[in-house]
Amino acid sequence: MNANISAEALLENLDEEQRQAAESLIGPTCILAGAGTGKTRTITHRIAYGIARGYYAANRVLALTYTNRAAGELRSRLRQLGASGVQVKTFHAAALSQLEFFWPQFAGVPAPQVLESKAKIVADAANELKIKLDTAAIRELAAEIEWRKYSMLDLDGYAAVIDKRPKIAGIKPEQNLALQALYEENKVKSQRLDWEDVLILTLGMLRAEPLALSHVQQQYRFFTVDEYQDISPLQHALLDCWMGDHTDLCVVGDPNQTIYSFTGATSEFLRNFESRYDDAKVLQLTQNYRSSQNIVDAANRIVADSSATDSLRSISDKGDSVCVSSYATLAEEAKATAAAIREQIDSGTKPNEIAVLYRVNGQSEVFEAALTEAAVEYQLRGGERFFNRPEILRAMTAIRAEANSAGRPDKSTFEVVTDICRSLGWTSREPDHAGAERDRWESLSSLISMLDEMPEGSTVAQFAAELDERKRSQHEPVKPAVTLSTIHAAKGLEWSQVFIVGATEGYLPIGYATTPAEIAEEKRLFYVAVTRAKRKLSISWSKRDGNSARDREPSRFLGLLG
Repeated sequence: MNANISAEALLENLDEEQRQAAESLIGPTCILAGAGTGKTRTITHRIAYGIARGYYAANRVLALTYTNRAAGELRSRLRQLGASGVQVKTFHAAALSQLEFFWPQFAGVPAPQVLESKAKIVADAANELKIKLDTAAIRELAAEIEWRKYSMLDLDGYAAVIDKRPKIAGIKPEQNLALQALYEENKVKSQRLDWEDVLILTLGMLRAEPLALSHVQQQYRFFTVDEYQDISPLQHALLDCWMGDHTDLCVVGDPNQTIYSFTGATSEFLRNFESRYDDAKVLQLTQNYRSSQNIVDAANRIVADSSATDSLRSISDKGDSVCVSSYATLAEEAKATAAAIREQIDSGTKPNEIAVLYRVNGQSEVFEAALTEAAVEYQLRGGERFFNRPEILRAMTAIRAEANSAGRPDKSTFEVVTDICRSLGWTSREPDHAGAERDRWESLSSLISMLDEMPEGSTVAQFAAELDERKRSQHEPVKPAVTLSTIHAAKGLEWSQVFIVGATEGYLPIGYATTPAEIAEEKRLFYVAVTRAKRKLSISWSKRDGNSARDREPSRFLGLLG
């Protein structure tokens, strides 16, 4: 939007459920949004509509997410709707900005720096205590530290529940406690914070300093929380602090997509929303715009025993049947998957419309090898950051310099950007071979393609600012390649064709999931995987893999598909 779009025009392309949600502007509002029902569209139109109607001042709206990518997507859509003044941040970014602003005022020194990773301090603590931890165990312990802090447990509180927690790499509970205590001690000595500390210290500061709390509560008046089923007790305590006595809160989420309990996330706040607010409005989005009817039917069957939301309804045709395949060996499964992908690409499907999803990172290697052999280009989610690539850094520097100069009024922004990319080796003709040259060409082509997402008539300076913002929020362009990803990392994304591989007992559900609650979460994870697919869904498993001396069994969840 631009400022010319009227309030009513903002509602024209919403369905009846979305429109009701968008018109619910004041007071506590809970939107239960099933997979593919347009939740991002709904909440961005709701915010823009509230501003257009005069209910909200844009600079007093705070929209909160959990990932930088989600924040970037929300920010981009709000800008298109004319609501660029809205603050869109992750919980961590919002807390960090407050901590960095207030800390010097109350402590007299700059706020401590945030750790890039816990790994080194955890590893050093283990060495100091003469406890052997490999890389995977270090990651597990770091994740356990996060769970403890998100659950608002100090070390004494954690000690009281440690016997109910999963074992970390076989170490004893007392070793776990000693490691976490030494981690905290060494972190303080290094004058560093971890990301959970940012939330904890911000919460403590606001509770202890009335002036700071008053400042924040006057700055923000209207709150929207995306993916509310993923909120932790710590994040919720901070949200309550920010809101104070106000109740203008809109939350959107799906209990069936609660898959981060291991990090301290809980859907209880979403499920109990009505009991927290007497005047709460609870609305549902059930019209699925993403997937064919056959895929939606499969998804509904997976969560049929959940009373949290109504069943999804697809607006699409029935589409292809869900395909379930079994193989004698993992190598055969990988080869068949690669061949099917090769066939789809050869018949016209774009590579970036295809994804291979699996439960854990260790499952990807054999599929990477099979795709390479089939001459299929792929990308691993979580690989090299687009904005850290040398050619992109150089291009951004040149674009920034151009934006700060007198400019070239005789050339459009597109011409300026393509000229810069040509100076870095880009050509309008695609290289006909793989390698570093093609990688550079694809990176620069992706940079140029971002111009299509800018409002018409955007200047070089505006494009430079957009690139800086996208780098900060890790809002990266889509690469023309098949995506390989864990199911957790695929949440929030979608593809025309999805291959769910390795669907066996021990992987899906994962072997260490034994309690009813853990199995239920694994089933929700399967639901998330299924609902990533738009048109085609293939699920496969193999009896024998390279690491097992005995046959595997198909996932119990396959029996739910019908």
